[in-house]
Amino acid sequence: MTTPSVAEQTKGQTIPRLLHRNAVEYPDLPAITSLDIEGQPTLTWGQFRTAIAEVSRGLAGLGLAPRDRMLIMAPGCPDHIVADLAATHLSAIPCTAYATLSPDQIRFVARHSAAPVVVLGGESELARWRPVLEDLPALRHIVVLDETAIPDGDDRFLSFADLRARGREALAADPEAFERSWREIKPDDPLSMIYTSGTTGDPKGVVLSHRNAIHQAYAVTELHHPPMHATNIAYLPLAHIAERQLSIYLPIVWAGHVHTLADPAGVVGALGKVHPQSFFGVPRVWEKMVAGLKNMLGGVPEDKRTALLQANELLQQGYKLRSAGKPVPEELAEKIRQTDEAALAPIRALLGLDKVLVASSGAAALPVEIIYFLAGLGIEICEVWGLSETTGAATSNSGSDFRAGTVGKPLDGVEVKVAEDGELLVRGPIVFLGYLQEDGTIKDATDADGWYATGDIGTIDEDGFVTITDRKKELIITSSGKNIAPTRIEGLLKEHPLIGQAVAIGDDRPYVTALIVLDDEIAPGWAAANGVEAAPDELASHPAVRAELERAVESANSRLARIEQIKRYHVLPKTWTPESGELTPTLKLKRRVINDRYSTDIEALYAAAREPAAGA
Repeated sequence: MTTPSVAEQTKGQTIPRLLHRNAVEYPDLPAITSLDIEGQPTLTWGQFRTAIAEVSRGLAGLGLAPRDRMLIMAPGCPDHIVADLAATHLSAIPCTAYATLSPDQIRFVARHSAAPVVVLGGESELARWRPVLEDLPALRHIVVLDETAIPDGDDRFLSFADLRARGREALAADPEAFERSWREIKPDDPLSMIYTSGTTGDPKGVVLSHRNAIHQAYAVTELHHPPMHATNIAYLPLAHIAERQLSIYLPIVWAGHVHTLADPAGVVGALGKVHPQSFFGVPRVWEKMVAGLKNMLGGVPEDKRTALLQANELLQQGYKLRSAGKPVPEELAEKIRQTDEAALAPIRALLGLDKVLVASSGAAALPVEIIYFLAGLGIEICEVWGLSETTGAATSNSGSDFRAGTVGKPLDGVEVKVAEDGELLVRGPIVFLGYLQEDGTIKDATDADGWYATGDIGTIDEDGFVTITDRKKELIITSSGKNIAPTRIEGLLKEHPLIGQAVAIGDDRPYVTALIVLDDEIAPGWAAANGVEAAPDELASHPAVRAELERAVESANSRLARIEQIKRYHVLPKTWTPESGELTPTLKLKRRVINDRYSTDIEALYAAAREPAAGA
C-alpha cells in the first residue's frame, strides 16, 4: 500500500479543524506550558481549546470580523498563542509584530494593517505604542495582558483577563456560535500574516493560508518522522515564521507539547529543564553553543580534553562519510556507537539535547565547521532554507538524506529551480497568498506559472541538494567587476569563538575589508582563560585580543580565493543588536545601516593606496 502524498493527507484541513481533533482525541495531554511563570499550570489540549474559544468570543464582542487584521506585540507566552488562534477562529488575520519596533515602525505596520484590535504585553510594549496611538484611525480596542499597565481614563483599553471573562459569558450563552465561526473556513483562506523584517525598506505584510501552514507541517513530518506529542521550546519571537510554524502550527499537527520562553537568552537553561525532542536554533544559537563548549574545553585537564576531542573526531568521520553518500564501515560504526555512549551521551544530557530527534537550523547559513563539531557530539543539524513567503522551510536536509553545507532538498510537493541569473524560484502549496495592500486586498507575488522569486542566489546539484550562496541584493561587486558572496566570508570569521559578528565590505571597492565585533559573552571568558586583564569595553583594543583576531582573519583568508580575502579590518567595541539598529529583529545584518553608520571607519580601511593586511 502506497503512502498518500502530503497533498492527499492535508486535503480539506484547516488549523481550527485540527485543533478540534486534538481537543476531542487528546483532551488530557499537555499542550502548552510557560517556563517563565513558576506554578502556572500546563494547559491540556482540552483546556487550551476552551481558552481559545473564550477569547475568540471576547474578540467577536469587540467587533473583530473576518479578514480584519489583529496585531499582537507581546512576549512569547501561552496567552499570546491563545489570542492568535482565537482570531484565527473568527477568520480574522492575526499578526505578531516584533517587540523591537520603534514608534515610527509601529505607526507604519498599524496603519498599513488597519488593525482595529491590538494585543499588547504590558508597559514595555505600551511605551512603544503610546506615542502613535492617536495617529491610528482604524484602532478601536487595545487588549493588555498585564492589567497593571492599563492607563486610567481610556475606554479603548481592557485587560486580557477581562476579555476572556466576557468571552466566557458569551460562550456559555451560545456555545454553538464559536463552533459556527470556524466551520466555514476553507484551506485557502488567510490564516495569519507576517511583516518582513525590512532589510531593504518598509516591511511587507506576508499573508499565509491554512493550506500553506498545514502542508508545510505535514511535509516536515513526512521528512523527519517525529513522534506524535513531541516536545519543543518556543523561544524565538512569534513574529518569526520559523517560530510560528514550529510552535503554533506544527504542534497542532503533532498534538505536541510547547514550552514557551519569553527571553531567548534563557534558552540554554530551558534546554536543561525540558530536554525537548524537537529543537530549532538560528545559527547564532548553535554558534554560541559551540563557542561555549570550546571555551569550556580550554579549562578541562589535558588528558580528558584530548579524549573528548578524539571522540568528537571519530563521530565526525562517520558523519562525513554519510554526508558524502558513502557507507560507514561496520567496524567504524561499532566504535562510534561505543564511544558515543561512553563519552558523548553525557555531554548531550548536560546540554539538554539528549532526547532531541529533530535538530535544525535556518534563517541564515550555519558554518559547516559548526555542523561538523556538533555532529561530533552526536547532534546532527538539519539545515533548512526558506522565507516568510514560503511559510518557513522550502528545502531541508533529513537524518537519512543530507549533505553538510547544503540546505537539503525541496519538501514534498514543492518545486525549486534556478533562474538564468542564479536566483532561486519556488512553486507549490507553501507559497504564500500574497502581500497585503493598503486597501486590504492581497496581491499575488508569483509569475504566470506560479513561481515565486525568492531573492536568494543558489545552485542545485545533480542529486537535488540546494546550496545558498547569497542574497541577490547583497552580493559584493568589486570595482574590478568580481562578484563575491559576503556571507561566506562572514561565516568563516565567525567560526572563531571571539568573533560574534562580522560584515564584509567591498561593493565598488578595490578589495574586501571587514568590520568585526567581539562576542560579548565569550570574550570575557576567553580573556580570563588567557590571562588578559581588561574591562569588557577595553577588550577590543587589547594587544592579546588583537593578535588572536589577526590569527582568526588569517585562518579565514586561508580558505578564501585571493579576490575574497580580507585585506584590512576594523574591530568595533559594542555588540550589534536590533535595538541598536544594525540587525533586523530576526538578527540579519542591516547592511545599508552598517555602511552608513560606520562610513568613517570603512573609509579609513581604504585610505591607504596599498593593501596592507593589518587590522585597523
